[in-house]
Amino acid sequence: MLEWQLLLLVNKYINSTISTMKPIKQEDPFGCAVACVASVLGIGYQEALNIFRYGNKKAKTTGFYCKEIVKVLENKGLKYEYSYIKSKIKKKIYQDNTIVFLRRSHRYPEGHFLCRKGNFWMDSWVNFPTKVKKAGFRKRLPEKPIYVIYPVTSI
Repeated sequence: MLEWQLLLLVNKYINSTISTMKPIKQEDPFGCAVACVASVLGIGYQEALNIFRYGNKKAKTTGFYCKEIVKVLENKGLKYEYSYIKSKIKKKIYQDNTIVFLRRSHRYPEGHFLCRKGNFWMDSWVNFPTKVKKAGFRKRLPEKPIYVIYPVTSI
């Protein structure tokens, strides 16, 4: 009986955590990085877009590199690093507020950024490739991540 009550409490906690987290929808074709930064900083998409250099142009045409995302986060007072995902740092992708870049594939021809929130992945265009963009949360990554942008904690 105690295990059942514990499971109920855990489920209630997960559901309440999800309901307080709001996914950020990308408003541009290549704006997934902007939405991830907005999620990390707790701001809206447009506000995040304005802090990227050439944000309006790049979110519509080419997208952003990991180095640019790290710079934006550092300009906001957060210490982040990025790396190609190797077995030594694979665990870092599960840290809260970590951003991953999914490899280019048939499903994601240009790749895609997602952000870790709690025990879920915030996807700024969860119903890709439909024209009407919808943001949401995923339990698992939909493709193999190849880069990670992770918060650095001071010791």
